[in-house]
Amino acid sequence: MNIRISQLDKEIIRAVQGELPLVERPYQKIADELEISKEELLARLKQLKEEGRLRRMGVILYHRQAGYQFNGMGAWLVSPERREEVGKLMTSYEEISHVYQRPTYPDWPYSLFSMIHGQSQSEVEEIAQEISEKTGIAEYKILYSTEELKKTSMKYFCEE
Repeated sequence: MNIRISQLDKEIIRAVQGELPLVERPYQKIADELEISKEELLARLKQLKEEGRLRRMGVILYHRQAGYQFNGMGAWLVSPERREEVGKLMTSYEEISHVYQRPTYPDWPYSLFSMIHGQSQSEVEEIAQEISEKTGIAEYKILYSTEELKKTSMKYFCEE
């Protein structure tokens, strides 16, 4: 199946896949650089999303640069019938950026994962302890990041 994409859509994807301009109206600035209206830019982004050509747009927070030097992945032993409830509770914490459900294995029974960010190891552990107390889930581990190896997204239609 050969799916065609217009040159303008390629330019739009190139413009939004990197860092957005740190200005009051970033989409207006991008539109101006592409010599189209902001309304056309937003309409084309919406169309790309509806067509499944653009999955999502999101931000990358560089936690260490923002002052969060301790990042712990909470691995939680949660029964399947409680995953949604516990996951929603975890997402209510501003210190938690990601909550994932993963398959379990005979030697690794943890099914729910939450990335907890703090300014100290004790802060990360206090958040995990609070979640444990609120949910009654006592079986969890915290896996700390020691080094950030990569934090980038895929790039499309890049010049060689």
